[in-house]
Amino acid sequence: MRKVIWAMSVSLDGFMEGPDRELDWHLVDDELHRHFNEETAAMGAFLDGRVTWQLMAAFWPTADRDPSNEAEAEFAGIWRSKPKYVFSRTLKEAGWGTAIKRDVVPEEIRALKERAEGDLGLGGAELAGSFLRLGLIDEIHTYVHPVVLGGGRAMFQAPGVRADLRLADTRTFGNGVVRLRHLVSN
Repeated sequence: MRKVIWAMSVSLDGFMEGPDRELDWHLVDDELHRHFNEETAAMGAFLDGRVTWQLMAAFWPTADRDPSNEAEAEFAGIWRSKPKYVFSRTLKEAGWGTAIKRDVVPEEIRALKERAEGDLGLGGAELAGSFLRLGLIDEIHTYVHPVVLGGGRAMFQAPGVRADLRLADTRTFGNGVVRLRHLVSN
């Protein structure tokens, strides 16, 4: 069976965005972007919360029109080619091969894992909190950027939830970002 993998970039002090929702501290260079492309190219589908999906849909559908950044152009094609599911109670429509799901239904997620052609990439802290509460996350890939923000929005949005993790491996990139790959004990 396929896995649900939640990947998130965070500051060393655990924030996924700064106090003013800024992401300018992300150190996504060519090496890291190519790694992201390799990881996402193997995915069977993307599962995103509304905010994450809207951010992705605002940029990636046409990001390859400027081929000056090869890694970005490649990711644009990967993003467009994959099935996408956005979890939202407010969106009326979604383009780019995206189906809208109103609620996280564990049986539906398990069925999707059974029929997917690759692992499922999970995006969005609130959605990940729901998945974590329901025991639906198999792996967490945390990309720790070498910066302390001192505030912002925390990566984990699942108060009161305990999840036991086992470190499977680490990878250090040339820019100082470290990926921690944890398996979740469900």
